[in-house]
Amino acid sequence: MSTHVEPADDGPEPGLGAIMSERRQLINLAYRLLGSLAEAEDVVQETYARWYAMTPEQQGAISSPGGWLTKVAGRICLDLLASARVRRERYVGEWIPEPLPDRTEWISGRPAGAAADPADRVTLDESVSMAFLVVLESMTPAERVAFVLHDVFRYSFAEVAEIVGRSPAACRQLASSARRRVRTSQAPATPTARRAALIRDFRHAWEAKDIDALIGILDPDATATGDGGGLVEAQLRPIEGGEQIARYMIDLAHRATDLVVLERTVNGQPGLVAQQGGAVVAVFAFDIVGDRIKRVWGVRNPEKLRPWTRS
Repeated sequence: MSTHVEPADDGPEPGLGAIMSERRQLINLAYRLLGSLAEAEDVVQETYARWYAMTPEQQGAISSPGGWLTKVAGRICLDLLASARVRRERYVGEWIPEPLPDRTEWISGRPAGAAADPADRVTLDESVSMAFLVVLESMTPAERVAFVLHDVFRYSFAEVAEIVGRSPAACRQLASSARRRVRTSQAPATPTARRAALIRDFRHAWEAKDIDALIGILDPDATATGDGGGLVEAQLRPIEGGEQIARYMIDLAHRATDLVVLERTVNGQPGLVAQQGGAVVAVFAFDIVGDRIKRVWGVRNPEKLRPWTRS
């Protein structure tokens, strides 16, 4: 599994364009490591601040500016991941990675003449699916950094070791442990067309308040997790069981009579977006096993819905 983002070629004395062309690579890396676009942007800004804090002589002495930027960004992310564990212990309810819209959705939502946002620079491949990001959340910071840098971005273990601060052999073990977690959690891939059809059936059953149809679409052992961040109403604990999830979704449909549900791409996979009064109030991502929905993630925290807000 690897991204399609390639680092820029570096000359001995890169200009502004060459340095800034690394931005896409850095955003892709930081988002996968942190699961937050806002935090990824902060990391990239801090990385560039450190580059431009150096003198031209210091910059010129760096043989690979792209490698230097990646190393700094990786180290910042590693520090943030360690502190994030403490912050998320205080988080109200469940924490879900920030969902991203399809590139065309993001672009069409910007006012004319607005600058491109990093969200449309994130490569939406299998390494940013919600299911994959949730697995990354279960890893230690060192495992996550080693695995993403090596398995997703194809950096050597010698390069990873410089970022993680451990030996190449230790980084190899970290990545191997992370890889086992991913393999254990992954189910055989369901074709995209089938995934889209299941999500469409889910939407229709939800809109029709057809509880039997919903139960038939959900796996009996399905889990639904909501993230309101303490800012809006959301279940504080995951809902276990397909029937329980179906009843909860029907109750939502009865209480939110003006809810409009749209089929959209969420982190590169078929998903749903709920709107009220034209504003996005929730984004739903799904994990499908066979012909049933196994996991549902509903993000309601408005701070995580900014990429979905149309101006």
